[in-house]
Amino acid sequence: MAGNNVLSGVLAIILGILIIAFPMISIFTLDIITGLGLIFIGIWLLMMSYESWSSSKAVSILALILGILGIIVGIGIFGKLLAFSIFIGLLIYVGGFFLIITGIIALLTGKGPGRWGGMLGIILGIIYLIIGIYALNPLYLAFLIGFFLIISGIFQIFIPTAEE
Repeated sequence: MAGNNVLSGVLAIILGILIIAFPMISIFTLDIITGLGLIFIGIWLLMMSYESWSSSKAVSILALILGILGIIVGIGIFGKLLAFSIFIGLLIYVGGFFLIITGIIALLTGKGPGRWGGMLGIILGIIYLIIGIYALNPLYLAFLIGFFLIISGIFQIFIPTAEE
């Protein structure tokens, strides 16, 4: 199993370097894949809506709404780097706000480790908000993704798994 970790770690590092070296091509490719993925998920949800109508109207309507939303967002970001960057930036912002809110809740209700978890949630939430600002620019977004892949690859190579 250690060989698989090294191989996937090296591949992650190489991919991270390529993304940083060719940021616009990398983000454009990711944009196309994400847009197509959302369109296909939207179509699948529309089919699930039709199939589940007889068993549960609420689930069917929810799948219909999510399917339409997925198709609209997929078409909206397909091939549009700025729209894709804004979409990713907004997702990061939402994640940051959730971390801050759950951190505050943990601080107010927790004792001992709950307080430390709350502080960590608030700190990570603030970091997410800062990263979200940079993710709005496609060049910075490519750098963030590439940097994440390089760090992940290094961890996969040098951090032993539980099986070893």
